Amino acid sequence: MLPLIRDLVQHQAWADASLLQSIHAHRVARHDAILLDNLRHIVGVHRYFLSLFQQTPFNQQQAFAPGATLAELEEHFRHAHREQLEFVKGLTESALPRPMPMPSIEGQDPTLAQALLQVVMHSQNHRGQCLTRLRELGGTPPTLDFVVWVKNQPSA
Repeated sequence: MLPLIRDLVQHQAWADASLLQSIHAHRVARHDAILLDNLRHIVGVHRYFLSLFQQTPFNQQQAFAPGATLAELEEHFRHAHREQLEFVKGLTESALPRPMPMPSIEGQDPTLAQALLQVVMHSQNHRGQCLTRLRELGGTPPTLDFVVWVKNQPSA
């Protein structure tokens, strides 16, 4: 399962970067409040889960504070992707069943594997919202399908 999780996290970084590049290329989209709010939410969730995984403090008000520019959000994404990729690179299969306490969810804690899947699936949903908004603004949304990413990856 770990190779698939690593692929999904790498795909997430590629898909986010492709989306950001398309938004950056569209003058109106760069300043659209709806897009910027969605991007802030995506990267805030990346950072929140990373803090859970690494058991480090998380400042929710700072991470989700409105008003960030596209350039600032791009930097947050770069930082989050770098840390996420480093985190999954260091994982072992034996770590995946470990319970991952999540204060925001009552009941049984998900496993680390399930929490990692939550991050990539949640982000995929919000990237779809961003693609729709970019199209509404007259932009050209990129194709972010996982199989496209897999096809274009260099061989090991």
